[in-house]
Amino acid sequence: MKGPLFYSKILLFGEYGIIKDSKGLSIPYNFYNGALKKDDNPTEEARESNKSLRQFAQYLRNIDSELVRFDSERLLDDVNSGMYFDSSIPQGYGVGSSGALVAAIYDKYAQNKITVLENLTREKLLNLKRIFSAMESFFHGKSSGLDPLNSYLSIPILINSKDNIEATGIPSQKSEGKGAVFLLDSGIVGETAPMVRIFMENMKHDGFRKMIKDQFIKHTDACVDDFLKGDIKSLFKNTKQLSKVVLNHFKPMIPQQFHDLWKKGIETNEYYLKLCGSGGGGYILGFTENFDQAKKSLADYKLEVVYNF
Repeated sequence: MKGPLFYSKILLFGEYGIIKDSKGLSIPYNFYNGALKKDDNPTEEARESNKSLRQFAQYLRNIDSELVRFDSERLLDDVNSGMYFDSSIPQGYGVGSSGALVAAIYDKYAQNKITVLENLTREKLLNLKRIFSAMESFFHGKSSGLDPLNSYLSIPILINSKDNIEATGIPSQKSEGKGAVFLLDSGIVGETAPMVRIFMENMKHDGFRKMIKDQFIKHTDACVDDFLKGDIKSLFKNTKQLSKVVLNHFKPMIPQQFHDLWKKGIETNEYYLKLCGSGGGGYILGFTENFDQAKKSLADYKLEVVYNF
């Protein structure tokens, strides 16, 4: 048995901001993927995944049946016969490992599911997001539902606000372009829940809330608009500002050893770094107008290009 593939995702813009109604832009990242599988000779990893699926299956039995119903018997039968999630998506890296799993389970076991082939109205998208939010909360304690949505639909998603999301097109890549969005591997596994807790704690302070509204959300929204319009000059101006705001106000989310590297990018304009997901480790997102130059500056790190300008 092998189910369909579900891909990882990258939230280009909107990390933390979307909790407070900023815009966001999420794109599928086909480099990593996962699928439900059964094997006669499971590896240690497959057995671990099966154990986690068993707990998830129990959790789904108690999910609001008004929201979504699952074929729980079939799911448990499959789990009991050794089903697991075979995934190349690194966990704790901000590229949606639990999102792909949630999408795969919904796709296979949800009753009356909303399919990709339907006319995806805003209402249907929001409904899917609500379902996925409830499902993914098992992993993170609190989930926007966006990662599984992206993984399930495998199309770019524009978040205008909490209750206004739409499928969108993004400008086609320029394979000869010098500019790039890239992932920098921090070599550290990040955990979402503690980072979100720090953010929520900070949001209790007036000064932090004001900074989120006046600076963080302002530059995030501008970056999304610039990216979708293909206005590269303005995009890099706003990404630089966003990078500064994150360095000044989201220090706990940036691993200590990357603070200087972050600052260097802003000072030299060779690249600008930003959080990929909740931070605390995993991948860091980079934006550069000259990837060759950035590669030299970041020669000690593993970089992967996500998008070419």
